[in-house]
Amino acid sequence: MSPRASSPATVKIGDVARAAGVSLGTVSKALNGTGSLREETRRHVQEVADRLGFVPDSRGRGLASGRTYTVGFLTTDSFGRFTLPILMGAEDALSVGRMAVILSDTRDDRAREEHLVRSLRGRRVDGLVVTGRSTDERARVDIDIPVVYAFTRPDDPEQCAVLSDEAAGAALAARHLLSLGRSRILHVTGPQRHRSARVRAEAVVDTAGDALVGEPMFGTWSEEWGRRAIDIALASGLDVDAVCCGSDQIARGVLDQLHERRIAVPEQVAVTGYDNWDVMALAARPPLTTVDMNLGEVGRRAGEMLLELIDGREPARCEIIVPPRLEIRGSTV
Repeated sequence: MSPRASSPATVKIGDVARAAGVSLGTVSKALNGTGSLREETRRHVQEVADRLGFVPDSRGRGLASGRTYTVGFLTTDSFGRFTLPILMGAEDALSVGRMAVILSDTRDDRAREEHLVRSLRGRRVDGLVVTGRSTDERARVDIDIPVVYAFTRPDDPEQCAVLSDEAAGAALAARHLLSLGRSRILHVTGPQRHRSARVRAEAVVDTAGDALVGEPMFGTWSEEWGRRAIDIALASGLDVDAVCCGSDQIARGVLDQLHERRIAVPEQVAVTGYDNWDVMALAARPPLTTVDMNLGEVGRRAGEMLLELIDGREPARCEIIVPPRLEIRGSTV
């Protein structure tokens, strides 16, 4: 008889998935008798679970005993601009499941991330939310517990993720400008190597159509670039009546430079931003019309999805796209 790999008190659904060579969702379906699985797969998973001593808790919540009711929250966003609203949304959902959150900042250091993941696993957290300051794809976190990515996009399409619809947000801003009768729209955004800059630029180009003036101007996510972009555009002879910016920082620089050149906003040129970063948007003069990515909702949905996975339930969708909204302020009306 084969010895058990670990005691029933420590075996989790992730242990079964790893030993059986299948996903967490497959283990959930096999043990709960749901979904469409081949009988041999279902039988294989059940045999592995029996061998390891996996026992769902008495409340049928889908995990072995030994729950810690803690969740790791891993981020690369040291400044907290994106992490904090996502964290608050996630905590709203996780508190319903009586879960406490352990926040860990990787500081964009791969070795530090690996250390933090080991530390979280050592603390036997029940699940992990992974986020950051970028929507660029990132390598999946190698850990054998339920993981949900929030805002940040995993490079593995089979991983569960909750994302903001950046293209829809950029289209909202462009349509707003068109609805105001603006017909000469300039788009100023961040580095072309960043997914966010590319996706937002493509959406503005598609939505603005013939109203777009020139090609999208890619630069940096900074006020300095916003100021310089206006100087470049005007020196090139571009006649614009609206500037659709890829971030609030860029838009703040655009507003400052238009003011320096005595170009009235919004009377002569309307300006929109992206992110709804109140430090930038509300302090701007005039206050900035901008796209809110609904990050609190991203966090809330990620927390709900993680609770489902921890409970051994298969989420209805493993990828959720959260729609943004447009905050209309004085820079356009």
